[in-house]
This record gives sequence, structure tokens and C-alpha cells, in this order.
Amino acid sequence: MPRLTKIYTRGGDGGTTSLGGGQRVAKDSLRVQVYGTVDELNSHIGLALASGLSDRLQRPLGEIQNELFHLGSDLCFLEEDKESYTPPQIEQRHVDRLEALIDELTPIVGVLENFILPGGSLGASHLHVARTVCRRAEREATSLANQDKISPQVIRYLNRLSDALFVMSRFENLQQGVAEPLWDPSA
Repeated sequence: MPRLTKIYTRGGDGGTTSLGGGQRVAKDSLRVQVYGTVDELNSHIGLALASGLSDRLQRPLGEIQNELFHLGSDLCFLEEDKESYTPPQIEQRHVDRLEALIDELTPIVGVLENFILPGGSLGASHLHVARTVCRRAEREATSLANQDKISPQVIRYLNRLSDALFVMSRFENLQQGVAEPLWDPSA
């Protein structure tokens, strides 16, 4: 476990930050942007949890928050440094767990027969915001993968997570007895 004895270091005052392997990079580098967006996503999931989601969603969302720290760690280290440092990383088992959750909740929420507008209950709305931030993280990770090597599990995980957050938002609306707001293409 990391032990933080001091919150500020002054190391970033010049607009750079350290990667896990010690390399200094600009704070606006794409790699830093991606794991910053993952941190933002994690905060939105925390907000959703604080809104009082149904009990069924509490445990998996807590696990997802922990896995997002793995994902941030995965991104914070260059691929060539991972053997030397062995940081926590996203693995296939994390993707599999998301798929199992989606497969469990989908029959409960039913077949999607129309596009759903983000909203409904407060908790579902927070999950929709988390879903859109997750999609942004996925787009940014894809851009990073086009210019630098990253684990393929990163994009896979973010793709599955956005799907899981969508299904969880539908589940939360169902649990709260709130009708899903549907898109009206004729309006």
C-alpha cells in the first residue's frame, strides 16, 4: 500500500508530473489525461453510490471503484516498466466480472425497445453521467493506444464498464419504480 506522508510535493508546480516508473511528463499529456478521466469516472461512481443506490448495485460498484484504481495504475506505468514494478493492472477477470453483471441484470431490466434518455431516478442519472465519462475515457484510451503501447485490457474494460453502467442505470430506475425516459423521435 502506498503511504502518503505529505499531500503536496511541489513537483508538479512546473506543469509536469511523474509516471509510475519515474519519467516526468507534461500534465496535459494524453496518458495523464486518460488516467485523469478515469479518476473523474471513479468520482462520479462515488457520487452515484452516495445518492443511495439499491443494495444490489452497492457491492459491484465498490469493486469497480477499486478496479478503476488498478486501471489508473495500469495507465500510469509505461508497458516497458511493468515487469520491473509489477503494478496492479486490469486483467481479463475484471472484464469477465463486468460481463457476468451485465448478463445477470439484462434479463431483469428487459429487452431494449427504444433509445433511453439519460435520467429517471437520481441514482440512475448519476450512473448515466458516469457512463458518459467512461465513454470519454475509452475514446481517450483509444487515442493513447494509437500513439503509445497500452494494455489491450484497458480499452476492453472501459468498453464493458460503460455497458454495465448503462444496464445498472436501467436497473436502478426499475428498483426505484421510475419509468425510463424514452427518446421520442417524432417530437
